[in-house]
Amino acid sequence: MWRVRWKWRQRRLFRFAGGLTSSRLGSTASSFIAGMSLFCLNRSLEGVPLRTVCAVWTGIGAAGTAMLGAWAIGEAAPQRIFVGLKFVSA
Repeated sequence: MWRVRWKWRQRRLFRFAGGLTSSRLGSTASSFIAGMSLFCLNRSLEGVPLRTVCAVWTGIGAAGTAMLGAWAIGEAAPQRIFVGLKFVSA
């Protein structure tokens, strides 16, 4: 019974993923990167307060996502945008 529910959820939640459900490499790589990210976040909490870590982590994530998205789409973004994003993450 749980397999039927799981397949239904997969189809419903991942229908726009473009084949992510059929690729174990993509799922494994994403899980590994998320685990490493949490490990690094945990290590940074040893010497810095939580609110500072969360603010920096959010800035790095937002800037990294914007840069990766511009690169993946092939958008010709001006250099000043990337410099601004670097200041956000610094």
